[in-house]
Amino acid sequence: MKMEHSYSFKGISRETLWKTIQDKEVLRKALPGCKVFEEVEDNVFHSILGINIGPIKGEFTADVQQVDKQEPESYRLLVHAKGKPGEIEADAAMHMEETEDGVTLTCNADVEVTGLLASIGQRIVGGVAKVVIGQFFKDIEKETKQMAEM
Repeated sequence: MKMEHSYSFKGISRETLWKTIQDKEVLRKALPGCKVFEEVEDNVFHSILGINIGPIKGEFTADVQQVDKQEPESYRLLVHAKGKPGEIEADAAMHMEETEDGVTLTCNADVEVTGLLASIGQRIVGGVAKVVIGQFFKDIEKETKQMAEM
């Protein structure tokens, strides 16, 4: 399943956004339902997320890796998550483009799901993913503005 999501960060520079999304504590706070977020090696993180949106409920353990970093423009996230509802394998290209009034971050992802997640359908899984990603970006924007004020 292919997914694309863009979010505009108004009044924020690309460098400030990059710095924010490289901050482990910011990421922990911004990930919905995050219970654990720890770096296990350079740019490789282990997390535990509790998700409770619509028909998707449960705890997921996830390994997330940042690769192909091109500071401050882009990077890729490789995600492997598993939980009772199934498994998720994702490869997400994250690209930041400066605009007249800030930065637009675009996420293009290839996502594979198995188990109950696959049986409930791509439309529902895609909808839940958009809610999670949208909330993540809103929280990142709040954290970015706080960091910019420091």
